Amino acid sequence: MVNNKHIATFILGALAGLAAGKYTSMSDEEKEKMMNNMKEKANKLKDDATASAEQAKDYFSELATKGMDSLKEHFPGAEKWMQDLFGNKKTDTAATDTGAAADKATDATS
Repeated sequence: MVNNKHIATFILGALAGLAAGKYTSMSDEEKEKMMNNMKEKANKLKDDATASAEQAKDYFSELATKGMDSLKEHFPGAEKWMQDLFGNKKTDTAATDTGAAADKATDATS
């Protein structure tokens, strides 16, 4: 059964054959011109990708700052709540242990 992958493979193979034939029929000057053109386009693409990556870093750092500021503005206790939720686990463990010890003491006296 022929599926889309087989058709795509056939088309890509045919195009590669045509491109190879075209390249071999070019003069040395045309080949050089084509290669320089491809290098320029690749360098431009690389520069655009680098600039986009930098913009993304700046965007996400700005988003994190503005997001926290907005959260503080609309939910004033957010910072304390986050600290309580994700803060020190040692103090939580100590409080839990103390509570468990108090429960055992109460059970023992009962």
